[in-house]
Amino acid sequence: METSNNTTERTLDLFGMTCANCALRIEKGLSKMEGVTDVRVNFARESVFLRSVDSVTVASLLEKVESLGYSAIVHDANKQSETEKKQKDQIRNLKVRFLLSAFFSLPLFYAMVTHFSFLSFMPMPHFLMDRFVQMAIAFPVQFIIGFPFYQSAYRALRNGSANMDVLVVIGTSAAYGYSVFGKDLYFETSAVLITFILGGKWIEHYAKGKSSDGINALLKLRPETATVQSNGVWTEVPNEYLKLGDLVLVKAGERFPMDGIVSEGESFADESMLTGESMPVEKKAGDPILGGTVNGSGSLVVKANKVGNDTTLSHIIRSEEESLGTKAPIQRIADQISAYFVPVVVGISIIDFLVWYFVITPGVVSSAIETSIAILVIACPCALGLATPISLLVGTGRAAKRGVLFRSAEALESVSKINWIAFDKTGTLTEGKPKVTEITHTGLDSTNLDIVLRDIVRMEETSDHPLAKAIVGYGKENNLYQISSEMVSTKTFAGGGIQSEQNGLFFIAGKQTFVEENGFLISESIKESIRPWTEDGSSLVFVGIRGTIDGLVVFRIEDGLRKEAKTAILELKSIGVEPVLLTGDNQTSAEKIARLVGISAVYSGLLPDDKAKIIATLKTDKVHSAMVGDGINDAPALASADVGIAMGTGSDVAINTADVVLVNGDIQRIVDLIHIGKDTVINIRQNFGWALGYNLLGIPIAASGLLAPWVSGAAMAFSSLSVVFNALRMSRWK
Repeated sequence: METSNNTTERTLDLFGMTCANCALRIEKGLSKMEGVTDVRVNFARESVFLRSVDSVTVASLLEKVESLGYSAIVHDANKQSETEKKQKDQIRNLKVRFLLSAFFSLPLFYAMVTHFSFLSFMPMPHFLMDRFVQMAIAFPVQFIIGFPFYQSAYRALRNGSANMDVLVVIGTSAAYGYSVFGKDLYFETSAVLITFILGGKWIEHYAKGKSSDGINALLKLRPETATVQSNGVWTEVPNEYLKLGDLVLVKAGERFPMDGIVSEGESFADESMLTGESMPVEKKAGDPILGGTVNGSGSLVVKANKVGNDTTLSHIIRSEEESLGTKAPIQRIADQISAYFVPVVVGISIIDFLVWYFVITPGVVSSAIETSIAILVIACPCALGLATPISLLVGTGRAAKRGVLFRSAEALESVSKINWIAFDKTGTLTEGKPKVTEITHTGLDSTNLDIVLRDIVRMEETSDHPLAKAIVGYGKENNLYQISSEMVSTKTFAGGGIQSEQNGLFFIAGKQTFVEENGFLISESIKESIRPWTEDGSSLVFVGIRGTIDGLVVFRIEDGLRKEAKTAILELKSIGVEPVLLTGDNQTSAEKIARLVGISAVYSGLLPDDKAKIIATLKTDKVHSAMVGDGINDAPALASADVGIAMGTGSDVAINTADVVLVNGDIQRIVDLIHIGKDTVINIRQNFGWALGYNLLGIPIAASGLLAPWVSGAAMAFSSLSVVFNALRMSRWK
């Protein structure tokens, strides 16, 4: 993806990582490349996000990854087959290695357990206790099935770092080597250790794949083909061939291949997979369509207005992947620990060996080597490395299903701390679509009124003003809108209004003062009838008519409250979040909306910078803030808040500035995102606490000689699995 300032952003899919230290090694290695300015490796997602100058080529990046002992391909959200195939091959390879290792290790494991007193009744073939028989059985496990461990360890040490495989190689090689040259046999220790580690890795990779189901499900929403009209004939073409303006036929039950506007037909669309809206949404001519959603019972012809990587679905996928490329603050702590983890563990193992050999059991090599091996294999940097990213992966996937997009890991962690939220009014608490709710008039009878209203609608159609569009909408709803090839000549007055002449009538429309300045008197009866409208903060448009008909029409225009606004505010208050209203509208209008939804703190008549300043002031109490907005004028406030939340139905500027995007603009999802944020942070802390606590307790227990090496290996495998499965629990939470 190209960006400004001659920089390029890329994402690579990685293969061959075995632990968090592998991720750190790739991150450090790529960071040292000239021209690379930002590198973020996601161990759980097995990908790396890079930002570099344009001169850095993809080939050089892939070559660097390979030199570090791994492989990579360029990530393409539109073509996941190659990545999925490699990931499945990796899981299949681990499965085969585990089964083969288990096959060879089982006789050795049997020989070991028959020595336990409570299992002494089991028959024991004497040939299994022969040194050369055990060596022959353990050899393929240690040096053929286990060869990838040696490869990975060698590459890590060659690049000046150490990973989990270094611990595995040192521990199992020591056990195997001592069994060959020493008095006691520990062949079963090395073989069973490798078997347990492979089994744990197989299940871990499979479970990590499950944690990516949210994004994978989004990737599968895009249909491969589309039925496009070409020279009057419907033709099926690959999705990537779609162009802006194409007319696309979507039959009942099919997915929409792009974003667009309904041109013909009526139906319902299931948008739950993108917006979280459970009920089908009615679609007719002029209504918007989201790519990836499902058409209901009727065929629709849709005009494409966003295709390929510009569709809402593509933006969702890109936002999800970008968020997974960032790191939460707690992850940085885990990275720092992991960087020193393996050398420290090796040092502890050596010290433990010396203490046992010279102090606890002087001259007894077997006891010293057994405890040292137990330390090496029970220590697990994987659990630390997985603790945060696996929870973030599940959390962001869960949010995406509810129509909530997190742009960064920091945002997901920050929303859990929100104490108050500032809301913009227009387009956020209100629909952002002004509508005529009432009209009053004088000097016109019912026949003249319809004639005049038709001319007014035609005049207002020439204007782009939101209030003019509201009047045109009123005309369409009341059958007052007529399509005509005749041009209406109008004159617009900046800040005042509009005038035109039609069918022998002169029209002047705008504010009350503007109409009065142009010779129209507002009667006391009209002033009295519109006083409640004025006091209520409604917008008023006055239209004076002069000619064969003399009269006045007043339109009351209101921006309707979002149906979910009041419920959302009440729910936010119920979880201890205080809402605030920040708006550029007048005080009367602002207080009316605040009263309707239940907001007590109101700031009105604000410029964009004023909103940002108020948020900065409220933040001085070290309170975590959020800002919800949809327009360009909300961008400074969105950037100023701890968490900027943009309506997906709003402007691109607001969306690009925000940390979180509500896909369908449903502010009730804010409650969901806060709950998801809190759940994810709790899950991360549980994982982090378990991973850290496991190593802090496991290593001393192993050092004391209370754990056999093979038990330590099983415990190590369990530690990583526990972190993964704990994160997966979140996907089932409501």
